[in-house]
Amino acid sequence: MGTLVKATIPTHLPAPESQPDSHSAAQLADLIDDLAGDDPDSEPESGLAFDATPIIVKLDPDVCGERLDKIIAKLIPQFSRSRLQQWITAGHVTVDGVPGRGKMTVLGDEEVIVHPQPAPEDHAYQPEQMVLDIVFEDRAIMVINKPAGMVVHPAAGNWSGTLLNGLLHHFPALSGVPRAGIVHRLDKDTSGLMVVAKSLQAQTDLVRQLQARTVRREYWALVWGKPNLSGTIDQPMARHPRDRIKMAVSESPSAKPAITHFRRLATGTLDGKAVSLVECRLETGRTHQIRVHMAHAGFPLVGDGLYGKQHLASHFPRQALQARRLGLEHPIKHKEVSWEVSLADDFAALLVRAGIADV
Repeated sequence: MGTLVKATIPTHLPAPESQPDSHSAAQLADLIDDLAGDDPDSEPESGLAFDATPIIVKLDPDVCGERLDKIIAKLIPQFSRSRLQQWITAGHVTVDGVPGRGKMTVLGDEEVIVHPQPAPEDHAYQPEQMVLDIVFEDRAIMVINKPAGMVVHPAAGNWSGTLLNGLLHHFPALSGVPRAGIVHRLDKDTSGLMVVAKSLQAQTDLVRQLQARTVRREYWALVWGKPNLSGTIDQPMARHPRDRIKMAVSESPSAKPAITHFRRLATGTLDGKAVSLVECRLETGRTHQIRVHMAHAGFPLVGDGLYGKQHLASHFPRQALQARRLGLEHPIKHKEVSWEVSLADDFAALLVRAGIADV
């Protein structure tokens, strides 16, 4: 099925205006987090430069007998106790010029010097050279065909090598745009189309389109079972009450509206079990929305070990999901534009295994 890209785009676009409209950068970042459904607490704050200036503390006599790690955690609360303990172990904390030990007790008149060390997240917003599959680019936006396995935004466990790092290298001016121009996200193991804004003005416009639910995002998913020919799943979603890495259909006050329209395109079998190729159109964009909604309806995605049946996850190394089509109003030209990409090679091969071809 190759990598053929179809696109409908305007030409001769004017340069974007330099002045943003009523949304501030901070407000935009908050709106993007809300629309994407992600937990902003999992992400580092951009623009915070690491400060390596040594911190010098003169201990008072009244702390005599206390442990070094405990007392400096009280005196230097801007760093976590676990991080301070790591620095002590690595020799980055001295007591009267001698490397300290975490469990050593202090006498109460020492000079303690802490030499802060950068953590991985301190360098999360750095440009990194990488190959990006850019489907379309002009002065206002980029459309990226994200491969499976690429994380979109830095977070715990993935502080580098993300799409954001690659975008900052490709177009350095994105360092002045919230989230480096990212307005919506795809899961690490979901492939397909994403739009990125190249200016604050373009980002504001795209965020408003997402708020108005006029951005057209269509996905192909291979699911277990045989759902109806078409339907709509209108079920609010929130974080799973017991597992923070999961989302769930929920009636809690914190749940947000989530609407997925689906249409069955074809059926097949994998190891004697029925599977269906389904086109899903998002009206909202919550974290893991298609995966959660289809599993809730009784049709989990093939390869989805988080929401599907564990014994069936070995049939494919990731969730069989691709953002195949994307349509929106160009934020500068204000004309409808759309793009379509062929299925990723691994997904296409999976459909062949399932006996689904020429869709």
